[in-house]
Amino acid sequence: MAVPKRKMSRSNTRARRSQWKAAPITLATCDQCREPKLPHTACPTCGTYKRRQVLSV
Repeated sequence: MAVPKRKMSRSNTRARRSQWKAAPITLATCDQCREPKLPHTACPTCGTYKRRQVLSV
């Protein structure tokens, strides 16, 4: 197992951790009702997916 030879400095540790960010949720618009929804999922408002009715709302 690899073990670090020297202690990593605070600035290097913080610079490495600065890349850990929360990404905003990407939303797509529904083709039928134009409401925002998660991509690749059925619309919770009208219940359609790829212009087909898949949920009874």
